[in-house]
Amino acid sequence: MDIYHVIKRPLVTEKGTHQSQQSHEATRHRRARGGAYAFEVHAEASKPVIKQAIEKIYNVKVQSVRTARRTGKTRRVRYKTGKTADWKKAVVVLNADYHIDLF
Repeated sequence: MDIYHVIKRPLVTEKGTHQSQQSHEATRHRRARGGAYAFEVHAEASKPVIKQAIEKIYNVKVQSVRTARRTGKTRRVRYKTGKTADWKKAVVVLNADYHIDLF
């Protein structure tokens, strides 16, 4: 899978914008970390593949990746019911020295 097909689109929401502007200081037990950025990714992409794609595309250093599989919602159109597509969400936490200007 090509790295440009792994990342579908960034998720720009109020929560995502707030998380991208937050950064946490270092403690004795934890390193300092930068903001968290959310992306819609390919459903078959693993955490190491997502990390590699973000680092190459945005030229940043990724500290951690969290993923969640989102199931589609049931929707009704006229007399029939259908379902929206399932998708995968990735929240990428960057090192404290880096940020992405998209958000």
